Amino acid sequence: MINIVLFGKPGAGKGTQAEFLKEKYNLTHLSTGDIFRFNIKNDTDLGKLAKTFMDKGDLVPDEVTIKMLESEVDKNPHSAGFLFDGFPRTLAQAKALDAFLESKNQSITATVALEADDNILVARLLERGKTSGRPDDQDEEKIRNRYDEYNQKTAPLMHYYKAQGKFHEVDGIGTIQEVTERLTAVFDKF
Repeated sequence: MINIVLFGKPGAGKGTQAEFLKEKYNLTHLSTGDIFRFNIKNDTDLGKLAKTFMDKGDLVPDEVTIKMLESEVDKNPHSAGFLFDGFPRTLAQAKALDAFLESKNQSITATVALEADDNILVARLLERGKTSGRPDDQDEEKIRNRYDEYNQKTAPLMHYYKAQGKFHEVDGIGTIQEVTERLTAVFDKF
């Protein structure tokens, strides 16, 4: 079983690349953003709670995110592996994910980070915001707040996974095909 964590700031191309990767490697794609948006659209309790944080550009609290993700993994008991997109985002989440996977005799195989310059990513998100309808993609201040959150809470995960020999960086700038080729070169090693 292959379990991959795909990292990157908002706008780095995680969702775009995850679509290709899940097909090529037969993985179940678990995007916390997609799961939250589904719950928001369907006005669930989790969706209402997540929206209060997302509208400010803040991360949804760990305990809410962890329970939601565990439920999604449990819904796919016959999966060949998981592609975690947008999770974990904090050290507490990473440790909780490790403990949860260990309880199922699994572990994280590797983490892959799509790296890109903030200014390029801001431009990407503002452009996406013109058609996505997402308020968090239409305001540069909120976007930069999301990057501050990422730097403070997510970037330390790099050290956590580097210490385990599971961290890989991939240049996220270029055409979709170029980035896909870079990711495939890394994934093929697993």
